[in-house]
Amino acid sequence: VASRRWACGWWVTMLSKWFRSFLLLVACAAGPALADEAQIWFNAGRPTAEARQAVDILLSAAHEGLSPGDYQAAMLDSQLSVAQQGAMQSDAEVGALDATLTSALQRYLTDLHNGRIDPRQIHADFDVPLHAPFDAKAFLLDAMAAGRLPEALREVAPRLPMYRELRQALARYRALVNHPAWQTPLPPLPRRKLEAGQTYAGLMLLAQRLEALGDLPVGTSLERFDGMLVTGLRAFQERHGLVTDGVLGRATLQQLNVTPAERVRQIELSLERLRWTPLLNAPRMIVVNVPEFVLRAYEVQDEQVKVQLTMRVIVGKALDTHTPLFDADMRFIEFSPYWNVPPSIAREETVPKIRRDPAYFREQGFEFVTPSGQVVTTLAAAHLDAVLQGGWRIRQRPGPKNALGDIKFVFPNHDNIYLHHTPAPQLFERERRDYSHGCIRVQEPVGLARFVLQDQPDWTVERIQEAMEKGESRTLRLKQPLRVLIAYSTVVVKGGRVFFYPDLYGHDAMLDQALRERPTGLPPRDQPKMEAE
Repeated sequence: VASRRWACGWWVTMLSKWFRSFLLLVACAAGPALADEAQIWFNAGRPTAEARQAVDILLSAAHEGLSPGDYQAAMLDSQLSVAQQGAMQSDAEVGALDATLTSALQRYLTDLHNGRIDPRQIHADFDVPLHAPFDAKAFLLDAMAAGRLPEALREVAPRLPMYRELRQALARYRALVNHPAWQTPLPPLPRRKLEAGQTYAGLMLLAQRLEALGDLPVGTSLERFDGMLVTGLRAFQERHGLVTDGVLGRATLQQLNVTPAERVRQIELSLERLRWTPLLNAPRMIVVNVPEFVLRAYEVQDEQVKVQLTMRVIVGKALDTHTPLFDADMRFIEFSPYWNVPPSIAREETVPKIRRDPAYFREQGFEFVTPSGQVVTTLAAAHLDAVLQGGWRIRQRPGPKNALGDIKFVFPNHDNIYLHHTPAPQLFERERRDYSHGCIRVQEPVGLARFVLQDQPDWTVERIQEAMEKGESRTLRLKQPLRVLIAYSTVVVKGGRVFFYPDLYGHDAMLDQALRERPTGLPPRDQPKMEAE
């Protein structure tokens, strides 16, 4: 034991000496430039109270889903203690430590304010300044002058209710990382699934996990899989985007085996997304969260979100037709719209179906449109060839079988994505709803239209329904554009409960990889320029 203590002390001493040497090298490299800078965190060679507060904030960066190692928090903590004891050897050494602490706080504030990566790395094309001007050093000086450094640093984080809720969820799941319920794997199911009334060797462990997660009251009596345990499993299934049938099958078992440490990382990734997802970018917004298959329409008042409408949606297939992530202004509503079949769908699906079954052309209400805009309603092999060659196009007339349903919400974008209804509303009843070619189908089109036309009161529910059912295409320009955001978060807090959803398009995996590949530690200080001799 004594030898281990000696070895540990030796390493601490060596690391301390190394970092002090590093500070001296920084001071020498910076030369006069560093000496001329006013020290922020030291007074007469001793750290100020604000220096201690600053390092404590860096040490607790994990509370925000950030990594203290990115800001050399532990080393700064150690060197601050050395400086507190008056053991710094020179003014240059103190100046270098002061500059390093400033650099660490600047990086921390920038990461917390803007996020750590460019979202375009993971296919998020948001039309906002990706890194809005933010003078972190000036912010620090202002906060210190006001005597409220800790409070000011907390205010840099996104001012979103969801961010605060996810931050709390992060603490709860981090507290479960070493929970005994996850130290032993759940035993295999006796059959393909476990249903109410059956016995299972893992009942006690299953109950422990559900209790720890808050889905089952603590102390529930156990003999077999029934009663409160089935109810608790349903609550777990609801929170994890599963069919809430109370049956322990393969998909539910897979989610039960996800460790709290993995959930911690999932929450950290969601916090990162919130730093650059423009959820408060307009006074009224429509936001689709793709992994959740949910649309919310809300108003923003005093940086508070007031949800007016929530509904299920259908998004692009996970296999090959992802719905892109972006934001744009809705400018039109089309009642009883035509569906202009995209060339890729016409080539790969529509034309082959028509050739196999020519009656399909008439049954679906298709027609051809020539390059000059002439409409051709007769079917001929030459017309189909013209479509495949890119000269003609196919469109579907308004009607009960129209793929867009009877309303289309248009927000012009280079991916030609829009919101619309569907002639197959039964798909909204499914838990997983990725069935489209990329566009987004909405469950309650009349309610959404009413929200969109809120500032045009003459468009009543009755008038909207009449326009939808008329069968004559009509385009209505909005008086005021309405922001639409296609977002991506696999963790959502609703009513104080934490919901987890599958990484439908693999964007979490891409974000995780991008963050892991990001350089750790602090960026090098700018070197003084050498004057030409």
